[in-house]
Amino acid sequence: MKNILFLFSDQQRWDTLGCYNPAVDFTPNIDKLAQEGVKFENAFTCQPVCGPARACLQTGLFATQIGCYRNDIPLPKSAATIAQRFSQKGYDTAYAGKWHLASTGTKPVPPEDRGGYKDFWLAADVLEFTSDGYGGHMFDGDGKKVYFDGFRADCQTDFVIDYLKKREKDKPFFMFVSYLEPHHQNNAGHYQGPHGSKERFKNYEIPKDLTSFSGGDWREEYPDYLGCCANLDENLGRIVEALRELGEYENTIIVYTSDHGSHFKTRNREYKRSCHDSSIRVPLIIKGESFKGGKVVEELVSLIDLPVTLLKCGGAEIPREIQGRPLQDLISGECKDWRDEVFVQISESQVGRAIRTKKWKYSISAPLRSGWFHSNAKVYREEFLYDLEGDPHERNNLINHRDYEETRQLLRERLVENMVRAGEKAPVIFSGRWHKFPA
Repeated sequence: MKNILFLFSDQQRWDTLGCYNPAVDFTPNIDKLAQEGVKFENAFTCQPVCGPARACLQTGLFATQIGCYRNDIPLPKSAATIAQRFSQKGYDTAYAGKWHLASTGTKPVPPEDRGGYKDFWLAADVLEFTSDGYGGHMFDGDGKKVYFDGFRADCQTDFVIDYLKKREKDKPFFMFVSYLEPHHQNNAGHYQGPHGSKERFKNYEIPKDLTSFSGGDWREEYPDYLGCCANLDENLGRIVEALRELGEYENTIIVYTSDHGSHFKTRNREYKRSCHDSSIRVPLIIKGESFKGGKVVEELVSLIDLPVTLLKCGGAEIPREIQGRPLQDLISGECKDWRDEVFVQISESQVGRAIRTKKWKYSISAPLRSGWFHSNAKVYREEFLYDLEGDPHERNNLINHRDYEETRQLLRERLVENMVRAGEKAPVIFSGRWHKFPA
């Protein structure tokens, strides 16, 4: 059986990697992983908020199905997780970094709230509360503080490599490494790259979806953000080198992705929680087993496809209720019925839903519901419609344009189909021109 290593960044835009963006020249290790494996050109989160995205990955269910529709809702103890299924298959299960699924804040996560990761644990529920970019602590399997001093991602990688070197080799491992970088540091209100990032990255090209807006904080924050992304690449390189030294690289499937992107406060008052590609589009690279040869997959894929993909990689049981579809179906090139859309649930900033096809972005929100207190709604209002072929940076909202009423109707029907498939009831959706809504 193959080892499986899941490397998970936080709030990383898809275009911060050279294999996606030719203007980026500081991610040689991830780019090489893409050359050896498979790059998914159009990958998207199913929930652009930290905790909910993680709940989807750990269970294979949409956030509203598992109940973790926003941050600060613990993963139910009864939840069937991928770690449990890997353990049943004979894998060592290991977790390192940010958990964000226990609601323990700065306290250690008790064993029953760790989602089935039982063989190695070094984590904090909300890592940005127990550390900053240059030091802090996590908790080990016994709930004891483990301090580190240095750039956080570097130290976390030290711990990961230490585990890889010291673990018993009689079983394969499934390890989930959840970095906080390049997420902003909450208590500082800024992105914190390695020292020197502001100077090193001050002249890099800014994505046009950011420069199209006069607002936002990308002018001051983007260099440190890129510093974090470059550092993650260096640390992936260190992990790959360690696997090679241990003779485990060829026997290890590596997945690299992120929970959501960052629009740098150009779309709302913070960094994500919107339907825009800057918020929902993420990198996704898989290397190992059938994921090989530098293949580029153009079909639209979602993080909700990863749990079933991982389980298939490990030969673990795949439950009938799991959402998503194994990405292995796309690799052979024989798949003719892959869906032409991804479905996104949005919380906290709104009760929102969106559908993204190759050409269109269509989203709705519930004007009478709180994104913090409510997971869904009976009544929604159309909010955004973008023609992504003609307007890739999503600057021109067509939702009230009379020429697109038929398009909106078709997308509305497809969105409702996705909502029902995710366990929601079909809602009433009003045109964006409506201003009064029933209670």
